[in-house]
Amino acid sequence: MTSNQTSKMEVPQAKEAMDKFKMEVASELGVPLKNKGYNGDLTSSQAGSIGGEMVRQMIKRQEEEMSGR
Repeated sequence: MTSNQTSKMEVPQAKEAMDKFKMEVASELGVPLKNKGYNGDLTSSQAGSIGGEMVRQMIKRQEEEMSGR
């Protein structure tokens, strides 16, 4: 798989909202993620914590929606 294939979004129109969500999660976690430019100075743990927290929050939101809350 090339990097283009792994970063392809299923709904390209959501890219801006996902980028904003990623920045919000990084801020909540205290991870110094740059919106534009190089983020290769982040540790694997820092980068992984952002993705993991994003998934947790998306699952929580979906569960709430499915339960009618």
